[in-house]
Amino acid sequence: MQPGTIAMVLAAAVAHAVWNLASKYKRGDTLLFVWAYSCASTLLWVPIGLVLMVQDQGAIDWRLGVGAAVSAALHIAYSLTLQAGYDRAELGVVYPIARGTGPVLTMLFAILILGERLSVVALLGALLVVSGILVVTGNPFGSGSHRPLQGMFWGGATGATIASYTVWDSYAVTSLHLAPVSYYAGTLLLQTLILTPSALRRWHHIHAVIRADAVPILIVAVFSPLAYILVLTAMLTAPLALVAPLRESSIIIGSLFAYRLFREGHLARRIVGAVIVLTGIAAISS
Repeated sequence: MQPGTIAMVLAAAVAHAVWNLASKYKRGDTLLFVWAYSCASTLLWVPIGLVLMVQDQGAIDWRLGVGAAVSAALHIAYSLTLQAGYDRAELGVVYPIARGTGPVLTMLFAILILGERLSVVALLGALLVVSGILVVTGNPFGSGSHRPLQGMFWGGATGATIASYTVWDSYAVTSLHLAPVSYYAGTLLLQTLILTPSALRRWHHIHAVIRADAVPILIVAVFSPLAYILVLTAMLTAPLALVAPLRESSIIIGSLFAYRLFREGHLARRIVGAVIVLTGIAAISS
């Protein structure tokens, strides 16, 4: 993988960590928070996508409509599956399994379905990145988890949805030749339209949520799409099987930030995991 592409994916990882940290400061209703930053993202990125389409003399055709519709459905399935897992099992089990199985399944899908081919060194590097992520998140069964099998099921299901939307989005930008910004702007628009009816049923709480969470909403609205658009752009020049695990290095960045900002523990384990991830990145770039 070219150094410039690696830098792009790592920049996406930083942006991903930033918006996840911002979302931790959320204080209001979760659904309205998601809807609010989805609206703000749509208002920001749809005009940018339209301007880029005009400049490139692109057209809104069936490929953009179908691609964005499938992507929106898969992203919503991911969000609902993740939330269902958090409601039924411990976050400490669901989260690491989801973030670990997601890139592994994506690598397998990319190799088996998209026909990608990797060198042995690059494949080992990708597996090192995943291993480093699991080191940072720790043993999901070592803290008294009461329902590990249920957590494993929901974590694995969430990982499968991550792999599904990642593979589809890669297909959309590489095989359907959809421009990353316009494509993801369309996905954001459809996601917002789907969430709006549920948000309107809580109309009386919207003002309070926006007032309480204005800063996190704006940060997520800017950095969440930016992170994924950078990833989609990287998919144009690099194998998905390498981009998928590399973008999950955001967990390392977010984990180190969390230690500093929220005084979370296990610094030594986080550093060891970061070193493993950096070793994997070096192998991928070789």
